[in-house]
Amino acid sequence: MNTEFMEKALKIAAKSGCDLPVGAVLARNGEIIAITHNEKEKLNDPTAHAEILAIRQAAKKLNSWRLENCELYVTLEPCPMCAWAIHQARIKKVYFGSFDSLYGAFSVFPDLIKNTGISAKGGILEEKCDNILKEYFARLR
Repeated sequence: MNTEFMEKALKIAAKSGCDLPVGAVLARNGEIIAITHNEKEKLNDPTAHAEILAIRQAAKKLNSWRLENCELYVTLEPCPMCAWAIHQARIKKVYFGSFDSLYGAFSVFPDLIKNTGISAKGGILEEKCDNILKEYFARLR
């Protein structure tokens, strides 16, 4: 686990504009191979979550959808859609910051991912990740 990668995910999350500030970094062997943020609003695409976009970037860069030996760092706990994409991409390690008490795949829907073999650890730089979300929602109100 590399907190430097979560710091980078936080920095890219801050560039999300009108999208929910979620950043994702995909790394392999200590090297970043994809870094992105949510773009649902920007692209008018309900699947444009940071995790999905990072998987797409990495697959293109590696010329393979099999992202074995990769680690994903994301500022917010992945939703079920993203967790399934993570599983399909064969990513085995996920580190996230904020827990999502409504839609977090690992804490709210553990049975959905129980047999995927994904190892998930939450609470990485949690306070910083929580704060960027709180600031976003404060601006909306």
